[in-house]
Amino acid sequence: MERGSPESFTRMGTLGIEEECFVVDERGRPASATDELVYETEPPEALEGKLDHELFTFVIETQTPVIDHPSNAREALLSVREALVSHAAAHGYGIAAAGLHPLANWRELEHADKPRYRAQLDRIRYPQHRNTTAGVHVHVGVDDADKAVWIANELRWYVPIILALSANSPYWCGFDTGLESARAKIFEALPNTGMPTAFADYEAFDAFERRMVETGSISDRGELWYDVRPHSSHGTVEIRTPDGQADPEVVLAFVEYAHALVCALADDYDDGVSPTDHRRELLDENKWRALRYGHEASFIARDLEGTVTLAEVVERECDRLGVDGIRRVFETDSGSTRQRRLRREEGDDALCASLALETS
Repeated sequence: MERGSPESFTRMGTLGIEEECFVVDERGRPASATDELVYETEPPEALEGKLDHELFTFVIETQTPVIDHPSNAREALLSVREALVSHAAAHGYGIAAAGLHPLANWRELEHADKPRYRAQLDRIRYPQHRNTTAGVHVHVGVDDADKAVWIANELRWYVPIILALSANSPYWCGFDTGLESARAKIFEALPNTGMPTAFADYEAFDAFERRMVETGSISDRGELWYDVRPHSSHGTVEIRTPDGQADPEVVLAFVEYAHALVCALADDYDDGVSPTDHRRELLDENKWRALRYGHEASFIARDLEGTVTLAEVVERECDRLGVDGIRRVFETDSGSTRQRRLRREEGDDALCASLALETS
């Protein structure tokens, strides 16, 4: 069974971007059952070894190669997107992105016929049978295993910020949930998801990972689906919280912020800064606020004294870290706001068209 190693953590500041997207028909609706793009045809060179199904055949995941420097992230992301859209178009499909496809009804869609997913469906049952979620995962390389665990612990306060900014899934099976990120709440129905507890060091994390595998709780380390985790195979810290996005600029804003955050926290670790002591329940409350209110969220402050608005957090983080992308994301309507407005004013066809994956 797949296990990681502390020896994987060798490079600081590299990046990797994983995107989960939807295969859709000419009207932008979910394409019910297709293996064409993944198993039955040869993908373009840019997607070789970087394309796979998720649980449902209409949900596919792409991965960028390892990105050595943040300045190369845009080219890497867009080249994968361009290859995916071209590959899909050649077979009569489109590609869309959001946290949930607003018109996807899981009862009408096919699961991928893959042993790993069949085992998950058998073990997890209903919560996994309905899991049509799609997200963005950002990996940032860390050069020491204990440092990676320390950073992941500290990132737990920050991931609700990214979730609130990314909110892009108000609809579930065509129904307005009243949430800004219904994806986040639906995904939390699975085991080993949500906000993790803190780990003392890599040895403690490794012992937990090993125990989960050895007790049959998970099939491999990849089934630890927490919002943030040390990735013991890639040697990264992985932030798994954003909703899927059609607009690459939104994804790149999260990549910029994640990279700056991880590097700043790495410096704190190297300087011997004491870790924060956050109860997971308080962090869960911040995540709830993020998925419920999106751009209008306020959070329990990092020092646990009072609350702070998302607007205040974004301004402070941009100034502190020298980033600007998340400010631009915050200053425009959230994906959920746009989805609701389009559906109300123009209908489902316009809503579906707005989710088409952008390549420039």
